[in-house]
Amino acid sequence: MTQPLSAWIDGVGFLAPGLPDWPSARAVLEGDAAYVAAPSVLPAPTVLPPAERRRASRVIKLTLAVGLEAAAAGGVDPAHLATVFTASGADGHNCHALCEQLAGEDRQISPTRFHNSVHNAPAGYWGIATGSMAPTQVLCAYDGSFGAGLIDALGQVMTDQQTTLLLAYDSEYPAPLFATRPLPDVAGVGLILSPRASERSLARLSVSTCRGKPDEMPDAELESLRRALPALRALPLLRLLAQGRHGAVALEYLAPVHLWAELGPC
Repeated sequence: MTQPLSAWIDGVGFLAPGLPDWPSARAVLEGDAAYVAAPSVLPAPTVLPPAERRRASRVIKLTLAVGLEAAAAGGVDPAHLATVFTASGADGHNCHALCEQLAGEDRQISPTRFHNSVHNAPAGYWGIATGSMAPTQVLCAYDGSFGAGLIDALGQVMTDQQTTLLLAYDSEYPAPLFATRPLPDVAGVGLILSPRASERSLARLSVSTCRGKPDEMPDAELESLRRALPALRALPLLRLLAQGRHGAVALEYLAPVHLWAELGPC
């Protein structure tokens, strides 16, 4: 990265174990509320038509909840948002079901299982739910997926001068896959990134690369979440944002390279 990538953060969406939305996460990150561990709660995807609603997986419910919360906070129509979806592994439960089916005698995969197995399924359901025909990118960079998505989204904002929604998310795998990839639950982060400041802008974000040790969370339970769920590598940045502070944090990316994320005034 030869020069920093920058945009304004206009809205945030969030969902993680014990933190069902951005206001609850912000209260914990500000230090106004204690973190209480609990399974992630996924709202029903009421924006989908009935047939798609019945087929919606945990990942679909997660990305819709987080993306729509961020869009509402940013005061933007989700139908007109360019999007970047980034996940370390996508739909763990669907992957498990497919493996289970293929390991048995009846190897006929249902059409719903098959179309939910592709990595861009959440982007497809987002288009159905919102009517969006805007550009979308779908990425995977294992534990560096949040960083990869952030770079891509900021690059699009600067190149196309178009407000973009970044959605980073993860899903757990049931046993026996859990033993190899022990993600504890679903979690997601949504950021509305704009090329221009507005009355809704929360801060100006500038990102470049760095080396060294990434920032950790001072709270042990939140640090455990940050390490366990790749999408939550964003937590040090979100803590800075929640506290309304200007400053910089090193976000874990692809070691030894990490991202130097600076928050400044609008």
